[in-house]
Amino acid sequence: MSDVLFGQSYFLRFDPKLYEAMQPYPPLGCLQAAAVVREQGFDVAVFDAMLADSEVQFEQALRREQPRFAVIYEDNFNYLSKMCLTRMRDAALTMIRAAKRTGAHVLVCGSDATDHARTYLSAGADFVIRGEGDATLRELMGHLAGHEGAPAQPDDILGLTWMDGDALRRTEGRKVLRDLDSLPFPAWDLIDIERYRRVWLERHGRFSMSLVTTRGCPFHCNWCAKPIWGQRYNSHSPERVVAMLQLLQERYQPDHIWFMDDIMGLKKGWMARFGQAARDAGVQIPFKCLSRADLLLREGEIEAFADAGCEIVWIGAESGSQQVLDAMDKGTLVSQIEEAAAKLHAHGVKVAFFLQFGYPGEGRDHIEQTRDMVRRCEPDDIGISVSYPLPGTPFYEKVRAQLGDKQNWVDSSDLEMMYRGPFVTAFYRQLHTVIHKEYRSAKTWRQLRAGTGGLLSRGTLRKAARMVWDRATLRGAERALDRLAAVPHEGIAPISGSLSPEAAAAPTPQDAL
Repeated sequence: MSDVLFGQSYFLRFDPKLYEAMQPYPPLGCLQAAAVVREQGFDVAVFDAMLADSEVQFEQALRREQPRFAVIYEDNFNYLSKMCLTRMRDAALTMIRAAKRTGAHVLVCGSDATDHARTYLSAGADFVIRGEGDATLRELMGHLAGHEGAPAQPDDILGLTWMDGDALRRTEGRKVLRDLDSLPFPAWDLIDIERYRRVWLERHGRFSMSLVTTRGCPFHCNWCAKPIWGQRYNSHSPERVVAMLQLLQERYQPDHIWFMDDIMGLKKGWMARFGQAARDAGVQIPFKCLSRADLLLREGEIEAFADAGCEIVWIGAESGSQQVLDAMDKGTLVSQIEEAAAKLHAHGVKVAFFLQFGYPGEGRDHIEQTRDMVRRCEPDDIGISVSYPLPGTPFYEKVRAQLGDKQNWVDSSDLEMMYRGPFVTAFYRQLHTVIHKEYRSAKTWRQLRAGTGGLLSRGTLRKAARMVWDRATLRGAERALDRLAAVPHEGIAPISGSLSPEAAAAPTPQDAL
């Protein structure tokens, strides 16, 4: 039995694409919150949905632990939590109802609950914690448990929303935590890490774990929601991150780390300090992370990433069209993306691109510019999405009038255009297929020419067969894309205020030849 049962509603099994990829990571934000509450003296247990089969297992955990408090604390470091896939929202509401039936106080924290508090409170939650939850949760738990010195009533706790009859009551928002080093280490011991190890070794031959070095992002991409940390950016010290790495190495021996930050190493000099501290402590573990092209081009920055053990950097490239990047308020140049990719490769660091299609006003010429950028830069991996309207963003306000009942994807492979994009949804789903066929086949051809992986290995032969298939079917896939480009939207007016007519009609590089 426990005082508090934590859980989160991201069930990998409910996301077919990512379940097939099977690269699970523990719910870091939830484990961080569990450590904060345990530090208060509560007996804490965690239900880990990541590798669970369904919400039924949460109900079993409730019967086993019989908690006074059930806390649904979403992993705010998981970008899919920010997007809120509807299958995961449904799971969260089911878990809330199950916890409420036991008589527990039910507390919820996460991006979707911050944006849609009434939905979660109507399902039975007693309180929604808005934004960053650590300090608010600590005070709320003290209040509910009657701890000496705790706030006397909910009105005294910043960052709370609850129901008063049919009305919502809200306290003022809470400022985000600046001293991240004051937080306890995440409570990894409360979940079955060995199960994660077995899955990783069986599927990928090495064991990866996750960490964060920062919270937030100070940049202004107009489609990026910031319901948790707003426009703030705060960082752990490099020494604190190395201390966490030491703990992971001593207890769990990961072969690889994913730093889940929105941007790692934003502060100039941070990465160099981190690399030196890791070398001094003997905990240089290969890692992947996210960064921005312009930041990587600061003097000595890419060298610092390489020296620290960075294996691959994911860049939010988004588009190969400068007009589209400018319309997004991205703040980067296509030339910076290309230069950063070349320099990362020159220093032995892989690079991957996030690509985003469907921004208002984007035409076929802009799409071709993006495809040309991928061909020139030869990234080691790509991820493709379409513009996604998230509450609280300028982009959301621009397309809000066009949103219907469906305002979230069901799962990560949905790719639904939930507003009137430049083309219909089927076009973007086919574009995903076309780009991946071209990208995979080109990448495999480069690997075969370089002799990577052994020409007669089973894996290489499978890749070669897939390459032949992709190349043979690419032209047909392109023709299908052309047909879908001509399919008209039905009954929805176009969006005003997207790319200017001049930008939308800007010539492609091919036109200039």
